[in-house]
Amino acid sequence: MVEDLLSDDEARTVLKRILAMYPNAKGELHWDNTFHLLCAVMMSAQTTDKMVNRVMPDFIKKFPTPEVLANASIEEIESTIKTIGLYRSKAKHLKATAKILVEKYDSKIPEDKKTLMTFPGVGEKTANVVLAEGYGVPAIAVDTHISRISKAFHIVNQKAAPHEVEQRLESILPKNKWIKTHHAMILFGRYIMPARAKGDPYSYLN
Repeated sequence: MVEDLLSDDEARTVLKRILAMYPNAKGELHWDNTFHLLCAVMMSAQTTDKMVNRVMPDFIKKFPTPEVLANASIEEIESTIKTIGLYRSKAKHLKATAKILVEKYDSKIPEDKKTLMTFPGVGEKTANVVLAEGYGVPAIAVDTHISRISKAFHIVNQKAAPHEVEQRLESILPKNKWIKTHHAMILFGRYIMPARAKGDPYSYLN
C-alpha cells in the first residue's frame, strides 16, 4: 500500500504554522565558542539538552581549549560528564576529536560537513547543528523530534531515514528558513507534541 504524503505546498503550510508558533526559535544547548558547541552536540546524542547543560559549565572550565581536552585523561573527562548517557564512549570520542583538531586543524572547528563527519562520534546531525549554530550555514539537523513530526504529518513516509527526512525538508523550504524551522520543529516536538501525544497531529497546531 502506497502511503499518501503531503504535497510540497501542504507540507510547507504545516511547517509555516509550526514556525509561527516559535518565530524566535533557537537551540537550547549552552556553549561559548564553536569548540564547546561541537563538544555539547556530541554529548547530546541520546541525552536531553538539559542534562548536557548541567555539565557544560564545569566542562568549559576544565577543558577551555582542544589542547587541554586532548591532553586530559579519560578518567577526568568521564568524571566531568558521568551524569549523561553513554558517557564512557562520549569521553573517548571527545578526547579523540580534540586530538585531531589540534594535530590537523590548528584547533579550529572546520566549516565543512564532510570533514566534521570524519571526527569520532560526529554524524550528519551533529555536523549540521555545528554548521548551523556555529557558522550560520543553512542546514536541517534531523533529530528524533524532527523525524517524528515529519512522519506524523506525513511529510515523509513512516520508514524514512534521517537523511531522507533532511532532504525532503530542505527541498520544500527556502534556505533562509532551514535553521529557524529546524529549531521550531524541535521545540514543537519537545513542548507541544511530545512522543506521548495522542490523536490528530493537526490538533496541536495553532
